[in-house]
Amino acid sequence: MSVVIVNPSSAGGTTGAAWPQIASDLRSQFGAFRVLFTKHRGDAAALANETARKGAKFIIACGGDGTISEVANGILSSGKDVELGILPSGTGGDFRRTLEIPSRTRDAARILRTGRTVRIDVGRVSYVDQNGNDAMRYFVGVASCGMSTKVIERVKADHASFAYALLQTAMRNEPVRLVVQLDDAHEHNLVVSNLCVANARYFGGGMKIAPDAKLTDGKFDVIGVGDLSALKIFASAPRIYTGSHLSMPEVSHALARKITVRAADRAAEVALEVDGELPGRLPATFQIIPEALRVRVNDRN
Repeated sequence: MSVVIVNPSSAGGTTGAAWPQIASDLRSQFGAFRVLFTKHRGDAAALANETARKGAKFIIACGGDGTISEVANGILSSGKDVELGILPSGTGGDFRRTLEIPSRTRDAARILRTGRTVRIDVGRVSYVDQNGNDAMRYFVGVASCGMSTKVIERVKADHASFAYALLQTAMRNEPVRLVVQLDDAHEHNLVVSNLCVANARYFGGGMKIAPDAKLTDGKFDVIGVGDLSALKIFASAPRIYTGSHLSMPEVSHALARKITVRAADRAAEVALEVDGELPGRLPATFQIIPEALRVRVNDRN
């Protein structure tokens, strides 16, 4: 039987209250399932890992991007070839946008039943965690550093929208100075408002930061947004949301299978964002793992 891992705290805590209706829609469109509820951060990964090891073949993540990422991490760390399904109920919804999975439960549940399975690439990032220890995790969407980490801090602390948090952060933003290496090329210095290592196309609650990214090409899209003034960030925001920013002179775009990033000032602490969470800081090494995860997608994809 398929297993649904539900984060009742997702979508600002409304998923738990909405679960009876979500379950009804899922049952009518998809069929029978077993449900497991998370209680705290990290639970979804642990539950997915345990469930995969016990023989589950299809695990559905019900929540936002953080929940989806945790379930994917649990599956991948189990070493089992388990398929991931997505039942969106979160704030950002960035990964489901890349997969073109609708936000309405009934429509998403129908895709879980009738959609097709694809193998997608995932990212693996090594970094320094909040306790100063070396750590590693997988990601399915986008990892970044710079202004995005401050936006997410504000979203989580104030329960603000991504757009409002972006505008508030831009007024106080300072660029970050980084040393970046793509594959085996020479290191180079960058001064950026934000640097993104993208497996998928969207991050930050609907920003189409990597419009050309493909989940099956075996490469990251590396997007650098230069040192922009607050006024320029405000003016450019619509272009970033629609994905038309790559033509801007302040924006760089490259493809790579491996990226290393560190702060130019070794004493500086530069926070890292991964799939909408803030697990730690630089230095970080990103590697693409081709076709590592099976995912149920819209049959149109």
